[in-house]
Amino acid sequence: MAKKQFKAESKRLLEMMINSIYTQREIFLRELISNASDAIDKIYYKALTDENLVFDNDSYFIKVTADKSSRLLKIRDTGIGMTKDELENNLGIIAKSGSLAFKKENEAKDGHDIIGQFGVGFYSAFMVADVVTVVSKAIGSDVAYKWESTGADGYTIEECEKDSVGTEITLQIKENTEDDNYDEFLSEYRLKAIIKKYSDFIRYPIKMDITGSRPKADSENEFEDYIEEQTVNSMIPIWKKSRSELKPEDYDNFYAEKHYGFDKPIKHIHISAEGAVRYNAILFIPENIPFNYYSKEFEKGLELYSNGVLIMNKCADLLPDYYSFVKGMVDSEDLSLNISREMLQHDRQLKLIAKNIKSKIKSQLQSMLKDEREKYEQFYTSFGRQLKYGLYSEYGSHKDELQDLLLFYSSKQKKLVSLDEYVSAMPEDQKYIYYAAGESNERIEKLPQTELVADKGYEILYFTDDIDEFAIKMLMSYKEKEFKSVSSGDLGIEADDSRDKTEDGQDDSKELFEHMNGLLAGKVKQVKASKRLKSHPVCFSTDGEVTIEMEKILKSMPNNPDVKADKVLEINVNHPVFQSLKDAYDKDKEKLGLYTALLYNQALLIEGLPIQDPVEFTNDICKIMV
Repeated sequence: MAKKQFKAESKRLLEMMINSIYTQREIFLRELISNASDAIDKIYYKALTDENLVFDNDSYFIKVTADKSSRLLKIRDTGIGMTKDELENNLGIIAKSGSLAFKKENEAKDGHDIIGQFGVGFYSAFMVADVVTVVSKAIGSDVAYKWESTGADGYTIEECEKDSVGTEITLQIKENTEDDNYDEFLSEYRLKAIIKKYSDFIRYPIKMDITGSRPKADSENEFEDYIEEQTVNSMIPIWKKSRSELKPEDYDNFYAEKHYGFDKPIKHIHISAEGAVRYNAILFIPENIPFNYYSKEFEKGLELYSNGVLIMNKCADLLPDYYSFVKGMVDSEDLSLNISREMLQHDRQLKLIAKNIKSKIKSQLQSMLKDEREKYEQFYTSFGRQLKYGLYSEYGSHKDELQDLLLFYSSKQKKLVSLDEYVSAMPEDQKYIYYAAGESNERIEKLPQTELVADKGYEILYFTDDIDEFAIKMLMSYKEKEFKSVSSGDLGIEADDSRDKTEDGQDDSKELFEHMNGLLAGKVKQVKASKRLKSHPVCFSTDGEVTIEMEKILKSMPNNPDVKADKVLEINVNHPVFQSLKDAYDKDKEKLGLYTALLYNQALLIEGLPIQDPVEFTNDICKIMV
């Protein structure tokens, strides 16, 4: 029997497809099962117009069988089968798809979707097999044919015997090499796992002979193995079911089965979209943050299916980075795939799906914030930082999307509040949204800089995440109210200026503060009387966009950018310490230097900044004790 050559392609093209188009060998089983599903679909289509043909769903299945001893893997279907000419045309011409041609001919008919659109999926079998044999008997034919090939050198076709309509593909699995383990494709457990991963939602039963263990009939302590044919795929995906027939536990079980996380999702979103692009999706908002969420190992993205067949494990393009915590899947029949069905072509459909998903996620989060506050705060504890990163990224271009989802701890309400809640509660005379930054709510509570703002009865938002101030700098304002740090040089609050005046109204502190400023040259921008302090003797304020908390965060970064806040040392002129400063200025300049250094280091400690010379600081304390 003469070997025929592939009509359209060379050996090099087949080698390229096998070695380059597919990134994982296990894909071959997905492709062959998808082809088998297509073959059954074709009978379904044919039954729509052929009165003599009745489509009984229970009669159609796909069977996967492995024989380790002979290294044979078989995939058998009860589909429409192929004639000799169809074997010649569909398998003899690489990149010609019988499914695609059939789909075009039957586009007007209602019925199942044909998965296969390209003609290269079948040839993925050569990634794992030395010989591929196809035995097929077409519906309405009395004759079966065998197609066989060892690869790019060609193929043979001959008549053969086959009892039933359908196709059986036999792969002679390659021997193991030093680098490659082909035995895995003969392992019952591994084959079942591959089917569950890629083909779990093929609409027809995928059957395997599964080995089990049971007690022997005549013994309680001895066990025997037995083989039982089982259906290993789920067939009907949860996203194809009506929401009305699903319970919350169904979604929780799906979340667990797909290994999206070890927690339970706080919320799920079930989408069935029709219109410009058709797709189904089930999205989950997790309860807990993954351990590797902020590491390089974490991969965002949703599982992507095309007609129930897994195409991508992580499709990053479906989620913006700030919603990267969302888990779940999308299934669409409208996506444009490349020839391997393994990668997406970036087209309009994908962008439309991503845009719609983004909108659905925001709507769900807003709904939780409004109606299920406790759940939302639980979510926000885990992923609020990611929303802030999203606000900061890309120069604040996502602020309209994210600003209403932010929460911050309130000085007055002692709980998390949204920006809208803050602004709605502002007194009429309040000009700004005030905030204070620090390591914790407890430390911020004690900051001297908060005294004047709190005394006016104004609410202060506490920023405890390292990203908070950077994000707010991008936001700049909310509902026409600008953000203002309590450490800002100008708080926009009218204060009693008499506190830094002498009784006759003349300012007698100017020369004192100029002298102190000279003592602290290079450390502070200015020393001045404070309008914000009431009970505390000293604090820092800042002049400029960079705050002290921002300076601390920037210094902790690996590249350690040399960015410093312009610090202003403020002195409370109504505190007893101010009289001591004046007395020292008049009588003992050396003591004034000691007091100035102590006050400067006290201000550093209040801010959680390191003291340049701790030994000198402790010696200075000792000097004032003796």
